[in-house]
Amino acid sequence: MTASVWATGQRQSRVQRRGRYVPESMRHPGKMLPSIASKVIETYTRPGELVVDPMCGIGTSLVEAVHLGRHAAGVEYEEGWARLAVANLAHAQRQGASGLGRVVAGDARNIAALLPDLLGRAALVLTSPPYGAATHGHIRSSRDSGQPGVRKWNHHYSSNRANLAHQSLPTLLEGFGRILSGSARLLRTGGVAAITVRPYRVKGELIDLPGHVQKIASQAGLVFADRLVCLLCGLGDGKLINRSSFFQLHEARKGWARGLPIHASAHEDLLIFRKQTRPPSGLADSGVREQE
Repeated sequence: MTASVWATGQRQSRVQRRGRYVPESMRHPGKMLPSIASKVIETYTRPGELVVDPMCGIGTSLVEAVHLGRHAAGVEYEEGWARLAVANLAHAQRQGASGLGRVVAGDARNIAALLPDLLGRAALVLTSPPYGAATHGHIRSSRDSGQPGVRKWNHHYSSNRANLAHQSLPTLLEGFGRILSGSARLLRTGGVAAITVRPYRVKGELIDLPGHVQKIASQAGLVFADRLVCLLCGLGDGKLINRSSFFQLHEARKGWARGLPIHASAHEDLLIFRKQTRPPSGLADSGVREQE
């Protein structure tokens, strides 16, 4: 039986990545936590099986998969991030990772056409939707710098207006639904789709993105199986170790000042779905045979 709460935030993100990823990886503003990716992969796949990430960014899920002896394939819309994913896979190979991986730069709304040789072969689809055109990224406040104001950097996914991160919520959900529909075609019978997602705020309004994702995944033919909690905070000495960003805490304090009990998020929802339809005939449930 799978535990419902995973202690995935025991180490800070930058510590989890140090030496395991090329340094330029820290430029991406919305990276999946490596401990979440590795825990999902260990729980829902076996060595030699195939993991697919249709929105792979700098390749966190792919790197963790090949280090665990799985094979991996990813699609990334932004060519710059796709190149970093390739660099991270090459770095993993130099460190002795036994799995094979490849990355395709393209629009994951057409993932079945981008990866036609993998139809019906994936044991796991692991991904996360974007939360908008920008995230908190890296910041330096006046408390840290001694200078007035707050400086932000590495907080933009993309300047390309066609990127789903720039779209309104309805358009984002429609596009992500197409990505999930195509990804479901890559899954073998009984394969798992795991989606990390959390609520976020737009002008103070809480958006239930996990609820929206659960609905569109069902519409994509995936059967809901479980909802788990992946902690972003640490656990130690009988207390939580806060890992919330400056802006999360800032928004929470502003909410309390207005009489709104806003709290900084300390976890990611992990939504688990399964494919129960029959795979296309003539396709084996095997791993990737090549590396690109």
